[in-house]
Amino acid sequence: MEEGIEIEIYHHSFALAKEKINLAQMFGDKERAKKEILNHWKAANENSDEKNINYELMATRTHDYPYSMPGLIACEAAAIMGGEEAHWDYFDRIQKAHLTECLDITQEDVQLMCARDIGLDEEKFKQLISDENTIKLVEKDLKLAREWGITAVPSLVLNERYLISGAQKKEYLKQQFLKVVNEEDIL
Repeated sequence: MEEGIEIEIYHHSFALAKEKINLAQMFGDKERAKKEILNHWKAANENSDEKNINYELMATRTHDYPYSMPGLIACEAAAIMGGEEAHWDYFDRIQKAHLTECLDITQEDVQLMCARDIGLDEEKFKQLISDENTIKLVEKDLKLAREWGITAVPSLVLNERYLISGAQKKEYLKQQFLKVVNEEDIL
């Protein structure tokens, strides 16, 4: 980024497949969903510097491909406990559980393991993932995503007005940030 420009980033939840049934609806059936999603992860891994998406192991797992809500709720619980930093620590850990270790992140024991691994109080976390207020916070974010027209992950909304959808190269993002800064005169 240009010197002197500060960017604040806030995470909001978005679900491509909010409920288990959504994957089958989107792809025709749950097996086809898993196969198609794994093809996307294979391509993502090929374009990644880290190469940490273990799509081959994931293909051998017998559990259904995870749907979004349990992970979103768990990330929100982490945020309630420790703010944005805890959210991102938890997000990174649950992504590792999902994409590298190929665990079923919809399962409470996996979610609790991730919480424990980043130092969150397991009992408090367990209470929060089943707390109606935590779920309402995720639902509020999902409503906001619909209002902003978000249909893809990742998506960025700049200044609550400009949508950048999908994975983009760093140079393109920099251009878009500078464009918003100049148009909005927010320096």
